Amino acid sequence: MLSTTLSNSRRLNPKPKHTRSSMWPSASLSLRALCCFASSSSSSLLLSPALRLSHHFLLSALSSNPRPFPLMQSSTAEPHHFSSSPLASSSRGKGRGFGSRDDRSPHGGKGGIDRIDALGRLLTRILRHQALELKLDMRSDGYVRVHDLLMLNVMTLAKVPLRSHSVDEVKEAVRRDNKQRFGLLEENGELLIRANQGHTISIISSESLLQPILSVDELVCVHGTYKKNLESILQFGLKRMARLHVHFSCGLPTDGQIISGMRRDVNVLVFLNVRKALEEDMKLYISDNKVILTEGFNGVVPVKFFEKIETWPGRQPIPFQS
Repeated sequence: MLSTTLSNSRRLNPKPKHTRSSMWPSASLSLRALCCFASSSSSSLLLSPALRLSHHFLLSALSSNPRPFPLMQSSTAEPHHFSSSPLASSSRGKGRGFGSRDDRSPHGGKGGIDRIDALGRLLTRILRHQALELKLDMRSDGYVRVHDLLMLNVMTLAKVPLRSHSVDEVKEAVRRDNKQRFGLLEENGELLIRANQGHTISIISSESLLQPILSVDELVCVHGTYKKNLESILQFGLKRMARLHVHFSCGLPTDGQIISGMRRDVNVLVFLNVRKALEEDMKLYISDNKVILTEGFNGVVPVKFFEKIETWPGRQPIPFQS
């Protein structure tokens, strides 16, 4: 009965606005519910003598002021609803927010990467792919002025502005690169830099960038790839994809040695028949870091120019039809 009365009381008495009735002292929930009974006699029977006086007082108060007592809300009556703070929402639409866990690294420091290594990675990306997009004056042989490069408003992976680096740091990044991806040239008192190979920039001229290969001279020319790509390669040939050239190495990745033009984890080797390629006027070039490059024919080296295919490192022959 008490619970029914309490429920009815809540329906009949929604949350009021602040009025004079809010000045009344708060009553216990049970007494307020009992005050809604039709008669004082029926409700007073349920009360102990100690509470009857309070009940009588409440009924008297209600008779003089028929407005119900406001329900006093405790701090735990309803759950808190938190809205996002400006800091929490500042990165919306911008990918990961600055300072997020994914930006941190166990190696410490800004971005968790060595300053010079990060510089080298950025130089590779700019010189191979982004020079024109960044309005750099690039020659057909791939060279740009180091001074112009260091004026760019871009950031390395170590979160260091490129323009805060020095010429000496650029030289150190070139020296450290174990695949010799860069070339430096001093000309008319200016230092120039280029990527030796791997370009996607269309203004690069193979003849200006590279040295042509004109004779076989027992040249090893091998392309490293993966078993998952083999079916497509045997069907369509080796494609240059987005780059200007198909890449070949002039050696095998033995003894964990770094080989320019080939990834360390390849498991298939495709050998080019250099003699046949030259006889049919396929243009072959070699870069300063000893990567052999070709545009093939319309960007493809057909299967008929494959000399052999082997697994790596087992060097088991893989049969194919040319």
